[in-house]
Amino acid sequence: MRVSDNPILHKLSTSSDHGFTHLLPLFIFLPQQVEISGLLRDGHESPYPEAKSALGRFWRCGPHRAKFIAKTVWNLKENLEKLGSDLTIRAGALETVLRSVIVKLREKQFNIGAVWMVEEEGDEEKKNEAALAEVCSKAGIDFHVWLDEKYFIDDRDTKLACPQDLPDVYTTYRKLMEPLREKPRRVLATPEQGSLPSRIEQSDIVDWGDPFGVPSSYEKLEEGLLAPLKVGLPEVPPFPEGAISAHPFEGGEDNAQKRLQALIKSGHANTYNDTRNGLLGPEFSTKLSAYLAQGCITARQVHEALLAFEDGRSESFAGTEGYGEGENEGTKTIRFELLWRDYMRLCTKKFKSRLFYQSGFRDDYGSKWKSPKPKETTHSQSQPNGEIEKTLKRLFAGTTGMGLIDASQRELVYTGYTPNRARQNVASFLAKHLNIDWRYGAEWYEMLLVDYDVNSNWANWQYMSGVGNDPRGEARIFNPVKQGFEYDKEGAYVKRWVSELRGLERLENIFQAWTTPEGDRDRLGLAGLEMVENPVKKIDFVVEGKPKNPRRPFNRRRGRGRGGGGGAANGCGCGGLNGQRHPAATVPQRPTSKDHRPYGPAGNFMQYNNTNGNSGDDAFRGGGGANGDGYRGGWGYSGRRADYRGGGYRGGRGGGGGPWQHNSWALPHRQMQQWPPPMATPR
Repeated sequence: MRVSDNPILHKLSTSSDHGFTHLLPLFIFLPQQVEISGLLRDGHESPYPEAKSALGRFWRCGPHRAKFIAKTVWNLKENLEKLGSDLTIRAGALETVLRSVIVKLREKQFNIGAVWMVEEEGDEEKKNEAALAEVCSKAGIDFHVWLDEKYFIDDRDTKLACPQDLPDVYTTYRKLMEPLREKPRRVLATPEQGSLPSRIEQSDIVDWGDPFGVPSSYEKLEEGLLAPLKVGLPEVPPFPEGAISAHPFEGGEDNAQKRLQALIKSGHANTYNDTRNGLLGPEFSTKLSAYLAQGCITARQVHEALLAFEDGRSESFAGTEGYGEGENEGTKTIRFELLWRDYMRLCTKKFKSRLFYQSGFRDDYGSKWKSPKPKETTHSQSQPNGEIEKTLKRLFAGTTGMGLIDASQRELVYTGYTPNRARQNVASFLAKHLNIDWRYGAEWYEMLLVDYDVNSNWANWQYMSGVGNDPRGEARIFNPVKQGFEYDKEGAYVKRWVSELRGLERLENIFQAWTTPEGDRDRLGLAGLEMVENPVKKIDFVVEGKPKNPRRPFNRRRGRGRGGGGGAANGCGCGGLNGQRHPAATVPQRPTSKDHRPYGPAGNFMQYNNTNGNSGDDAFRGGGGANGDGYRGGWGYSGRRADYRGGGYRGGRGGGGGPWQHNSWALPHRQMQQWPPPMATPR
């Protein structure tokens, strides 16, 4: 959906031997993906079923993305006209429209040499390719599918002989591709005016038997696409007073380039690593995802602009801090995320239709999923199907009583956008707190997201639901209350979109309105609200004072960590800034494996008394010690995030470790002979 960095247009504008005299750019609104009944001519009925999803029967393309696509299509038409060409816009099944165009062109004595299209990985897209190939074969026309080059690293440069060679873990793939800054191919030049084959007049290909009319203006196109979508969305309160969309951007190649330039000039590309988990405002993330999804811009165009800034080769960026100083953490992280997007697409190439299976890439046929439809449930669910359907409706309408979840869902309905951090929390909440079939969430996002991309949306929902390529699987569970305290420290995001809660002051009440005292409920007009009186989920979470569980609260002050995991052979590490020692815990000696040296004898003492224990920024990594010369560590407790930092596996300088109180096992090695590992009870 662009004229710049377009391999097909580049070929036609620069090659002298392609042999074509005329070019007919053609865009078709597909009835299974976009509701096109609003484009019908008077007196006609649509021959296609409504464009709704398989499970939830949601619109496949909701109003936000429909408007964005309309602008994108029209901008492409305008830019082709500037080059001396044009864009023909049609609606209907691909093969039906193509047959009609072939007939009309042949009536005008055109000899059709070829039909070209760009490759996509989705299941439906592959079926479309096959249908077009059959039409062209019967018509005696050459059919060619071009490699889609809008991604960060070209498929020809991935080192993968076939899709099945793609690693199942993103980090492994990223390491294969590094250094990322050197990988993308160069951007292709934009065609010059008059360099493309001659245009074909629209009057030569009008099919008056087609029930769908060709829009004569952008306004009519947008109106036709939005008209059927006025029903099917949840009832939510009016748009909150004072709220501003974090994604106020319109579609199209021109707007994509403006956004990219503004991102770098403003310096927000430099700070992306620190701000990408933000929740408020248009500048906490790149906001390029919708443009990338529609092909308004390519990932390598983003990369090339970053290079121009980093290398000091563009005067337009000269006033921005960091100009000409090379890659920084912000621009590096943008490349990291662009590669993640590539990886999601490659997963689709590898797993194909399993992208849409409840069992996911993992082929997980567990029986935990609840469904509002009796035939679909795999769970001996205690809730009746009607209750699950009601819970889903409340989730989508943003009335669950979980502040962060409700704010994200309302923002999504209002604006078509919600931050990545919020998306992760919603997906985890639906799949892992409510145990509802994750595909309902994926379909809902498909309808509402302005930046919906089939690969990124469905693969990321799998990832967060534990059936995708997340190495932690079901162990990755987001606590939306804790996440609120970490990422919405003042409760501003929740108050922005859930206006009923704006009178609350205590964060625990904002993130879980049911914790609001009775007196405050009456005073603030919250009494009787379902999200206050009957939340779909209650999470016990205490911020001040002692937690309700027996564990002592973590002390976040630097250097105060208590005896982290790690340390010497089969012993406990010592943590804290001053390396306060704790007696060793003894464990039986583990057998030697083929790729391990034998561990030390049971009960061997921990690391030496460290003068500078490796406490980490917040004392959660405890144990070990920067100056210790301990042996290979034995079993130990891990850091608070349970990410295997303990155990002292890093040898000589001890392991990561964490608070003694945390009950997550650390693994000295990825191969374990026993689970759980034997270990004395920590103090």
